[in-house]
Amino acid sequence: MLADHQEYPCSVIDMSPGDVSFTCAARPRAGERIIAYLDHMGRIEGNVVELTDEGFAISINATDRKREKLAAQLTWIANKHELGLPEDRRHDRLAPRNTRSEITLDDGRRYPCRIMDLSLSGAAVDLEIRPALGTAVRLGNMRGRVVRHFLEGVAIEFNSVQSRETLTEFL
Repeated sequence: MLADHQEYPCSVIDMSPGDVSFTCAARPRAGERIIAYLDHMGRIEGNVVELTDEGFAISINATDRKREKLAAQLTWIANKHELGLPEDRRHDRLAPRNTRSEITLDDGRRYPCRIMDLSLSGAAVDLEIRPALGTAVRLGNMRGRVVRHFLEGVAIEFNSVQSRETLTEFL
């Protein structure tokens, strides 16, 4: 997404914890702020440092902690590819049309969230807080527990496999 909020499909050519190069039809200005949502990496933002015939490169704006997490994610992705490891997915991921939702904790506290990834057995949500692993939560009407923390939020495993009909409010 460019600074004017226009969105374009792009592909990552090369990435490090400090910068990322894209092939993309978008033609941002040098220095322009870019926000990108990358598969397996989450939300990345930065400023354009180079324009190329095929796209552009950005310098990633991130804290040292976030850069360490990016480095760990990139290492996992590189090793997974090198070793030919399969995806550990029980159900296909669905692209939610309605990404805005709310997480409710057992004590009734509610937090707005953005659904990044959704399946019949769980979801990944962009969330400001980090409930402890194992914490019981409710995403909409679906009950589950926090099973993983990642750069932008948490992964939730639902208590039972949902039907597609249950997920229709998001799809």
